[in-house]
Amino acid sequence: MADRRTFIAGMVATGLIPKSTWADAGNPAYLSAGMKLNGTYVLCGLNKHGEITFELPLPDRGHAAAAHPLRADAVAFARRPGTYAIILDCTSGREKARLEAPSGRHFYGHGAFSADGELLFTTENDYEAARGVVGVWDARQKYKRLGEFASGGVGPHDIKLMPDDATLVVANGGIETHPETGRTKLNLPSMRPNLCYLNFDGHTQERVELSEALRKNSIRHLAVSLDATVAFAMQWQGDVSAHPPLLGTHRIGEAVRLIGSTPEDNRQMAGYAGSIAISETMGAVAVTSPRGGAMQVFDMVSAKVLSQVAIEDVCGVSAGSEDFVVTNGLGGVFSNPTTGMNQSAHHPMRWDNHLVPI
Repeated sequence: MADRRTFIAGMVATGLIPKSTWADAGNPAYLSAGMKLNGTYVLCGLNKHGEITFELPLPDRGHAAAAHPLRADAVAFARRPGTYAIILDCTSGREKARLEAPSGRHFYGHGAFSADGELLFTTENDYEAARGVVGVWDARQKYKRLGEFASGGVGPHDIKLMPDDATLVVANGGIETHPETGRTKLNLPSMRPNLCYLNFDGHTQERVELSEALRKNSIRHLAVSLDATVAFAMQWQGDVSAHPPLLGTHRIGEAVRLIGSTPEDNRQMAGYAGSIAISETMGAVAVTSPRGGAMQVFDMVSAKVLSQVAIEDVCGVSAGSEDFVVTNGLGGVFSNPTTGMNQSAHHPMRWDNHLVPI
């Protein structure tokens, strides 16, 4: 963090970026969308103690967000099948730009910046062609749309920048939807989720699928470690009596590795992993399930389960300085869940699905 701040200070001193940084927004550690008790929607910054550093209004329910790597800009994405995303200056609250999905497209609630912050990539549905695309937007030109390329599958949801700063990984969930039928899943008998690694020009580096027995395990959310291990969380669309693992890891050039515990522990997750995070400090990966009211934490090397914690309506999860930090739909912010549950803060808010690190 100190190196990052030094780098930013140097950029500011040379006039290469505006002076508005995340420090000016109260030094938030995380972003989260939420709904206040009066029914209005907001995007909030949370510090490492779970305290709100800023609260900005949203026109509708949010999903995830993307934090600009250099300045205090946040992209708030509508919940799918939303057609807008708002770029907010988190110091002033000003709406700097609004992304409108092109005709025949809608957003999937996630996006990722390039390392220099010049490009924003968004996961989208080309719903008439039943294919996923990645939209490309120029942050230097008020987020002008530059174009798009194929995501490598159907139903792209999450997208992350890899540590080489030149590769994107996309979670193609495999589920076809169409705005005319809302969130109805149209192709469950034939769905094929995959992970796809793409260059910024859309060239596919690698695409990996799950086995035939697990092709109804929709790959939804991603976390990436510093050594380029991709951890992915899944949502089971098959027989409700089956309880497959909902967590996997992958490295380019290697086979997919599924991580799970006992059938009973898998059952506790109710077939639905809502969010995922990697803690480099712990060498662990955490997945949450709001449906199961549980968070599971696994060792990244041994795949051994380190802890399973019951938290009602839990979903948002991110790495903290020593442990994970999680949020739930009842307004709670919890720290140190693997070593002794501690509700570090509570707000009159229904936190949404994701706790996005800055």
